[in-house]
Amino acid sequence: MSKVVIGDATLYLGDCREILATLPHVDAVITDPPYGIGIAANPVRQMHERLDWDSSAPDVDLIKACVDAGEVAVLWGGNYFGLPPAQCFFVWDKMQPQEFSLAMCEQAWTNKKGPAKLYRQSVLSYRKEHPTQKPVELMKWCIDQLGGASVILDPFMGSGSTGVAAIQMGRKFIGIEREPKYFEIACRRIEDAQRQTSLFEPEAPKAEQTALFGESA
Repeated sequence: MSKVVIGDATLYLGDCREILATLPHVDAVITDPPYGIGIAANPVRQMHERLDWDSSAPDVDLIKACVDAGEVAVLWGGNYFGLPPAQCFFVWDKMQPQEFSLAMCEQAWTNKKGPAKLYRQSVLSYRKEHPTQKPVELMKWCIDQLGGASVILDPFMGSGSTGVAAIQMGRKFIGIEREPKYFEIACRRIEDAQRQTSLFEPEAPKAEQTALFGESA
């Protein structure tokens, strides 16, 4: 296991099964675990290296650990994990043609109270560096649905879209990823988001600046 801190983001390279037990309880878990359907080896994903990280879904105990890690949880692909009935669920309408062979939408299980919610964004509207990468705008929308969650955890970080969304929205982020290739991509994307966010932060008033350095005003 190794750890990288980038501004308000703390990123772990390693197995979330081992790392989750070492982390504090957070406000929200927003994640997209492997569905166990072999999508990383699917010929449709020809632009990506064929891997086997989603040859099986996480077991019941690991999914429970992810849900228990936060006050509220959002798990994309929740229909694959045997989760209990929930009042609310999220749907991403990918705006695919009716006759297209891939999924027209994806579902997220959440233990948030409230009615089901729908988000629309074309799956062709953003660049992917991971075969199942979610759009940053979708992850921002998820964070918005959870209100005042200030610390976001993603145990299956992938290429870091949840982290980019959290940093752009001024939240703290904790991410875990076991594939070094995708961990490096996530670090770069989150570092870029942190840098861009810092550029637009207002300058502290002079009195506050001097106080920060222990000087008298």
